[in-house]
Amino acid sequence: MVELDNIKTELQSLSAPLKEVEASLSIDEKKNRVEELERLMEEPNFWDDTERSQKYMKELSGLKSAIETINGLNRQYEDIETLLEMGYEENDPELIPEVTQEFEAFKNRLEEMRISTLLSEEYDKNNAILRLNAGAGGTESCDWAGMLYRMYTRWAEKKGFSVEVLDFLDGDEAGIKSVTFQVNGENAYGYLKSEKGVHRLVRISPFNAQGKRQTSFVSLDVMPEIEEDLDIEINDDDIRIDTYRSSGAGGQHINKTSSAIRITHFPTGIVVQCQNERSQLQNKDKAMQMLKAKLYLLKKEENAEKLSDIRGEVKEIGWGNQIRSYVMQPYTMVKDHRTNTEVAQVDAVMDGYIDPFINAYLRWIKNDVKEADDRS
Repeated sequence: MVELDNIKTELQSLSAPLKEVEASLSIDEKKNRVEELERLMEEPNFWDDTERSQKYMKELSGLKSAIETINGLNRQYEDIETLLEMGYEENDPELIPEVTQEFEAFKNRLEEMRISTLLSEEYDKNNAILRLNAGAGGTESCDWAGMLYRMYTRWAEKKGFSVEVLDFLDGDEAGIKSVTFQVNGENAYGYLKSEKGVHRLVRISPFNAQGKRQTSFVSLDVMPEIEEDLDIEINDDDIRIDTYRSSGAGGQHINKTSSAIRITHFPTGIVVQCQNERSQLQNKDKAMQMLKAKLYLLKKEENAEKLSDIRGEVKEIGWGNQIRSYVMQPYTMVKDHRTNTEVAQVDAVMDGYIDPFINAYLRWIKNDVKEADDRS
């Protein structure tokens, strides 16, 4: 049967990529590390140091997950081979939908693993902190910021990640002026770093009485949550710390007293804010952690090249600087201007379907680095 022949040929072509993924994940090394950690856990004083034991437990869980994923892919590959043999032996067309479904699931799972192997940069595995800022355009831009916030929370939910609001400022009439939120999950920063930049919306605005098409802009900044104390020196004279009253849709735990913290770093103009912790001191610690992460990334970028040459940099929130356009009228299309990736289903994208853009960006970055290495 032609359908089975096609699946068999494509399956065989994926054997090498499957082996490449397994090799890139260093599965044998991971198995040895699992045995080492399990021996450590058997020691009588292992649980005495809570911080150390939790760190090892988290590492063990991640190692076992990677091993099981590869084992699952290998089993799935073998299962499809078995189904193909049955299809040929029984010559039963009714088996084709089952084989096709299994093969498509295998392909998607393998592609997810191939993309995850591209997340090898420092802090890629960390949680991500995102900040959305509405650009010029009043209510329309604030509404656009609210739509993007929903898009990222929906994406996070589908990944099994959690979202924690750190700072929130409502729009005057609708939407959000700005929101800082943390996405918690393995590789959250590695995936979401691709989203840093200006996002452009084109639609017939529901806030425009003439029903005219309108363009709005929102900037997104992304940084990793870095829990360890970074070796970043911050002089007291270089910062201003302001307190203000918490507000907005931060959830029931937001303290309505003046416990929110805003830190301004004069040399760089960086401003970080946090209002979600239970005390002013906790908000200050979290804001300082965010400032250090921003300064660390800035230093890293400056060491790489001039700041203006860094891909994905948040520039002026306006024309010519967008990384992605979301067009809702007169046609529907979302296009990433760095990779030229396009998705016609705007509603699906706004409901969290942004993986095509993330995956294309990670491949683009990998190829860019490889070409640069080849030139040097």
